[in-house]
Amino acid sequence: MNWLLRRAAGLFAAICLVTAAAAGYLNGALPESYYVSGEGYPDIGAFLEMSPSDTVLEASGDSQTRTESATVKLFGLIPIKEAKIKRTDAPVLIPGGSPIGIKLLTDGVVVVSTQQVAGKISPAEDAGIKPGDCILSAGGERLDSSDRLAEIIMGSHGEEISMTLRRDGREFDTQLTPLFSEEEGAYKAGLWIKDSSAGVGTMTFIDPKNSTFGALGHPISDSQTQKILPLGTGDIVDVTITGCDRGQPGCPGELFGTFLSGLASGSIQKNCEQGIFGRITYYGSRREAIPIAFSTEVKTGPATVLTTVSGSVPEEYEIEIEKLGRGGGTRNMVIKVTDPRLLNVTGGIVQGMSGSPIIQDGKLVGAVTHVFVGDPSHGYGIFIENMLEAAGSLK
Repeated sequence: MNWLLRRAAGLFAAICLVTAAAAGYLNGALPESYYVSGEGYPDIGAFLEMSPSDTVLEASGDSQTRTESATVKLFGLIPIKEAKIKRTDAPVLIPGGSPIGIKLLTDGVVVVSTQQVAGKISPAEDAGIKPGDCILSAGGERLDSSDRLAEIIMGSHGEEISMTLRRDGREFDTQLTPLFSEEEGAYKAGLWIKDSSAGVGTMTFIDPKNSTFGALGHPISDSQTQKILPLGTGDIVDVTITGCDRGQPGCPGELFGTFLSGLASGSIQKNCEQGIFGRITYYGSRREAIPIAFSTEVKTGPATVLTTVSGSVPEEYEIEIEKLGRGGGTRNMVIKVTDPRLLNVTGGIVQGMSGSPIIQDGKLVGAVTHVFVGDPSHGYGIFIENMLEAAGSLK
């Protein structure tokens, strides 16, 4: 009898330990808030339930959003965390799918790498400058191009140059002393820098109410440092897709496009983790606006993606949403291309398709963001909810 009691007590203790560990993990993994259209509570997964607590009404933007406090419980019994339920009408957006050309000028100049001068030292490293830093000013002059910084360095005659830099959102000052390179016959700082970026992506949505847009679903970053490029100014322009380098396992493919004109169809006002956002000047699509699905409404199963692999008119292709995650970031869904038409042309997901809208049950649910390098038929997608939050369209 005592042996049975000891076994039961041990089993109970083990269950308590596992439950406590699960509760701790879920507390950190679950989102702090959920958007809901209508009444009721969202389905947030097996063994988890929500129950109401205090209710607070808040006004958000030009519409009424009710914000309620709810308790998330494991097995309907064990409290995990407090979460906000934000009840609001689902925005209605025009899904994109058209290719766009992106032109971005950085705020200041971005340090790509540092190097030695004449095989000796790196003046940039001596000044504490690191790859990913943004040089805002040099010699008291605000910088708007890498060429101007090169002129300031060459004209320094080896004298100290005062600089203001930004790193991880913090600004600081430093002094850089250029070194003369006999080989190049000029003063050098040991810096590789860039001041712009250009490429092809895909429009995700247009908001017909305020003529704003969202695209890419991920940031425009420097390929070497992986840092988000600080936005100075930027435009989007019309593009026609002229070809495709088909994706293969271990070798991501790419769409090739030609910028149709120098006229901007929109201005970029934000470059952040969830994509680029701005104001549209004109848009040729005749596609109807559709409601979005909040993240809790998205489910695994069939869906479609709107994208353009030739010309400038998007087509709809079949995909499968295989796995869902929660929270922020850009990798909220694992998707698989199943449409043989798209697989035959591109092999699946290729560079340039980022931002292609994902539609499920007649609702805009997200956008393509990344391809699996080892399997181009698979990739990641971001919830449209996360893009709209980043754009400031959801409160």
